[in-house]
This record gives sequence, structure tokens and C-alpha cells, in this order.
Amino acid sequence: MPRTHAFDEERIERLARRRAGAKMGWFIHALVYVCVNAGLALITWQTGWTWHLYPLAGWGLGLAIHGLAVWLGGGGIGLYEHLLQAERNKLSRTRRS
Repeated sequence: MPRTHAFDEERIERLARRRAGAKMGWFIHALVYVCVNAGLALITWQTGWTWHLYPLAGWGLGLAIHGLAVWLGGGGIGLYEHLLQAERNKLSRTRRS
């Protein structure tokens, strides 16, 4: 029984690290988004044009999708685990045939 417990703890640790890494990646993405778009806004404020709204909106959409995948989807871990289990099932069926 202790062997199984150690395996579960290792799996939980690996999953926690993966999720934390995905969330950290989103925070870095958001920080770069804010810094770059603040710089673009400053440049456009100087020139009087509003062209910075296009990258702001496009990149903002990408950041929002990234955030949904990380915060609601478990960092893509749920999908990954699902695909991994499906492949395991396929391989075990093939092996039994």
C-alpha cells in the first residue's frame, strides 16, 4: 500500500507543477501584454493616431483565450489527461486482440 501512496503523491506533485507552470505562463503573458500596449498607447498619444487599438484588441483576445484555457481548463491538463487515457485505452485494446 505505501508504494501506491508514493505514486499518487508523485503524480499529484507533477500535476501541481504543470498547473502552476501554466498559470505562471499566463501571468507573464499578461505582464508583457500590459507593458507593450502601454508603450504603444504612449506612442499613439504622442502622434494622435489610434492605431494601437488593433494590436490591443487582437492580442487581448489571444490573452483572454489563453486565460480561459489556463484558469477554466486546468492549464490544458484536463484535455491532455483525457487524450492520454484515450491512447492508453486504444493501446490496451490493440494489445489484447
